[in-house]
Amino acid sequence: MAPSAPSAPPSVPAPRDRPELLRMDALAHLRAGRTTRRLFQLLVGLVGYGAAVMVLVQCGLGTASWSVLTDGTAKSLGVSFGWATNLISVLVLLAWIPLRELPGLGTLLNVAIVGFAADATALVLPDPRGTLAEVGYLVGGLVALAFFDALYLGAQFGSGPRDGIMTGLVRLTRLPVAAVRTGIEVTVAGVGWLLGGALGAGTVLIALCVGPLVGWFLPRVTVRLPASPPP
Repeated sequence: MAPSAPSAPPSVPAPRDRPELLRMDALAHLRAGRTTRRLFQLLVGLVGYGAAVMVLVQCGLGTASWSVLTDGTAKSLGVSFGWATNLISVLVLLAWIPLRELPGLGTLLNVAIVGFAADATALVLPDPRGTLAEVGYLVGGLVALAFFDALYLGAQFGSGPRDGIMTGLVRLTRLPVAAVRTGIEVTVAGVGWLLGGALGAGTVLIALCVGPLVGWFLPRVTVRLPASPPP
């Protein structure tokens, strides 16, 4: 009796912390399908992300790593916080070149919406009164930052300048989102602190926790597209 052919090995599902963020140019983003759903998710994600940034700023216990770097850069160069933000954005976009990241609608809207949403939130958000309220702002802002970051990235319209570093490194290194994002957050916070940026206990918590949180949220909110269009 002839031996039976070996059965095919069962398919192994892709790890949930490595969502299928497709690499597309701006035109392919618009042709990829499910456009209405994705546009709505993109806008909600960017507005929520800007609001979460301001919640963390107002918690008084330490803000996000990129804000520490911006603060340190402004102090070192003797420029305003806004000019430091613009300078860092340009440098970050230059770093996209070796990572071969492709800008898209999400890249442009990130620049246009996040800051506006943060300023609008500052107008209506009351200052926290007492330690319990400050901790609530910190924890709520941290979870919201990770969720809305994953939400806009999962819309698959391209990443913002800073998140493009993360998505590019995840694609090239094939490391989990949590590991890459945590490494970036810790590095950015450390460089900002060395430049004189204000660092608080909340900054350390954000740097260590936002990566795993984004890695957990991202596969759950990413819009799955029927096919990968050519770049």
